[in-house]
Amino acid sequence: MLVPCFLYSLQNRKPSLYGSLTCQGIGLDGIPEVTASEGFIVNEISKKSIHISCPKESASSKFLAPYTTFSRIHTKSITCLDISSGGGLGVSSSTDGTMKIWQASNGELRRVLEGHVFDVNCCTFFPSGLVVLSGGMDAQLKIWSAEDASCVVTFKGHKGGILDTAIVDRGRNVVSGSRDGTARLWDCGRSACLGVLADCGSSINGVAVGAADNSINLGSPEQMPSEREVGTEAKMLLLAREDKKLQCLGLQSRQPVFLFIGSDAFNCCTFLSGFLLLAGTQDGNIYQLDVRSPGAPVQVIHRSGAPVLSLLSFRDGFIASQGDGSCFIVQQDLDYVTELTGADCDPVYKVATWEKQIYTCCRDGLVRRYQLSDL
Repeated sequence: MLVPCFLYSLQNRKPSLYGSLTCQGIGLDGIPEVTASEGFIVNEISKKSIHISCPKESASSKFLAPYTTFSRIHTKSITCLDISSGGGLGVSSSTDGTMKIWQASNGELRRVLEGHVFDVNCCTFFPSGLVVLSGGMDAQLKIWSAEDASCVVTFKGHKGGILDTAIVDRGRNVVSGSRDGTARLWDCGRSACLGVLADCGSSINGVAVGAADNSINLGSPEQMPSEREVGTEAKMLLLAREDKKLQCLGLQSRQPVFLFIGSDAFNCCTFLSGFLLLAGTQDGNIYQLDVRSPGAPVQVIHRSGAPVLSLLSFRDGFIASQGDGSCFIVQQDLDYVTELTGADCDPVYKVATWEKQIYTCCRDGLVRRYQLSDL
């Protein structure tokens, strides 16, 4: 059996090198015997993974197959998912109009969360693992009990669909980003908006909150913060905007930290540390920026022109997913990139992790679970 293979250089926009893998049969231990065409080397192979390198280009990738696949949670494209802090539960939203809580070990349905009108764009667990935050095209932000599926809080105030959310510390406050161009801070205890953090005039596709390094000047608030603001001090807010701008401001001060202009619309963003961050664009660029000197990127990673749909800090690196079905892990201490396979060419919209398990959701309606111990 012939299988085409190609490896990417993460840094350089060189043409892809193409080769092929040939399966010569199955060994007595059940592991395939695979050889590579000229220029490629099969370094290691197991039942779930294969490690291939291209010495000429100093490129190396380990391809990992899903440990298991959940096909019965939703009937259509799954747009978002998250895993609870204890690893026991998953939550996901779909274009089939549903949001569901399920057993993370086997995909068994536990609860259906009903109350949004139109599609749910984002869903995430609070740190407790017992409560879910969701945002929808109905411009509503909702908080749900994972135990009985009741909606305990509904926030209203946005004038356009909510595209992303972030939880501040333990969750007394949350942040939302919307198509209406605003990012808002909310008080969960009183179901109230504590303020408009930014009014961009352009859709906010992604938001992230992170603790700031002591060397970063976040500015001072113009007014005394509300006593209902909890955990906003020494935090940065990052906004991935449709107008090609990446905006960073002090969460409590509301003062600008930097504004970076990218190559295309920014879809997603995340913090790697108190001063390093990542942001992904519609044309396939992943920018790594240092908040202390944001004028020029630390590096720009470009693997294809497919939109970067999600970014997640992971160990000493990150996980990225794109609109062409690729999903990959970059770690500083490894000399290879880990490729999470199975999605083919369907966009992988979101990634979530718990310990050594990685979950992805895809346009094909499947949740895939990968076991890093399989590497």
